Amino acid sequence: MDMSYSPEAEAFRTEIREWLVANLPKGWGEPGFDLSPEARKDFNENWPRKLYEGGWICATWPKEYGGKGLSTMQGVVLSEEFARVKAPLRADFFGDTLVGPTLLQWGTEEQKKEFLPNILSGKTRWCQGFSEPNSGSDLASLKTSAILDGDEWIINGQKVWTTGGHHADYCFLLTRTDAEAPKHKGISYLLVPMRQEGVEVRGIVQPDGTAEFCEVFFTNARCPKDNVVGGVNNGWKVANSTLAFERGMSATTGYRRFEEEYKMMVRAATDNGAIEREDIRQRLMQYYTKIQILRINGLRSLTATLNGSKDLGVAALGATNKMYWSEMHKAAMELALDVFGAQSMLVDAGPTGASWPGVAREKRRPGYPVSPMMSSFFFSRSETIWGGTSQIQRNIVGERVLGLPKEPSAG
Repeated sequence: MDMSYSPEAEAFRTEIREWLVANLPKGWGEPGFDLSPEARKDFNENWPRKLYEGGWICATWPKEYGGKGLSTMQGVVLSEEFARVKAPLRADFFGDTLVGPTLLQWGTEEQKKEFLPNILSGKTRWCQGFSEPNSGSDLASLKTSAILDGDEWIINGQKVWTTGGHHADYCFLLTRTDAEAPKHKGISYLLVPMRQEGVEVRGIVQPDGTAEFCEVFFTNARCPKDNVVGGVNNGWKVANSTLAFERGMSATTGYRRFEEEYKMMVRAATDNGAIEREDIRQRLMQYYTKIQILRINGLRSLTATLNGSKDLGVAALGATNKMYWSEMHKAAMELALDVFGAQSMLVDAGPTGASWPGVAREKRRPGYPVSPMMSSFFFSRSETIWGGTSQIQRNIVGERVLGLPKEPSAG
């Protein structure tokens, strides 16, 4: 594992820092800095444009598709510097980090020319249509169907936990296109317009009053024949590429939000006296230790990528890290409740801004007040589920890396 960066990478870091200083609001990141509601609205509207003009959105993409053609290390430095100052680096998460890279790997030239420019500019918003009510961990058992009718696919079925479905223009959808094929072989990956008759989106209200997750119902919805990515009935392989992009995108930056959260807990425990409790101190140090392990594992993943390693143990780092950080954070938010004690139930528990990695205060439903910290606690319960449950990640590591026998079928 190499923990040093090249002089070229560090020179690029300086370039990024200078751009951020020149383009972020004055005072950004300084103690006590906060944007007024009007200034925050202005920032949210104009920041994607500045990113686009600077060429920082999807900057590792090839130049012929609108990127800067940055090297892997330059892309890492770019992500690190934006994460360091907590500056957004995305136009649309699902477009930038999931379906965009998938199209670069699997898409036709026509698909790349049609969809990639609007992903880069942020004009098109995307959602992910994978999970179904009875097909989450066993995704290959999905039932949503697509039947070819002339030049269009006719889609029927239901998806669930579709984050941002109520805002999306398109959905990258897994659907069964061959009912007779083995369950992993008859699936296709479609790019489906969301704003059409036959697509109904319903928000799923969470305990803190938000409805970020959605159910999506397809009733004779239509999709162009040529919007299949990677070929008909090859969707399982394409979908695994998408999941790999999701798990690998924050190898050297993902630990930062947990490190900041740890510091907040220490300050709170010091202020209210909880730090005097031996069990609280022990759990705080366990959390800190695990954050450092996560940081080092991220560097291991980066080193393996740079060296072009195909080792199965390295390939399993994505599954291992996802399982590791999600379970770590679930325990950490239980620790946060213990640090604050009964005050955890109050609406003003924890920092008043959106520093906790839960749902921002202004996004919660009026009439169901909950603190940013409590909102983050609720969200942490889902982190061991989305992106692949911890149980499934353990099976992947056990079967594919350690060579253990497959888990017996429930049937």
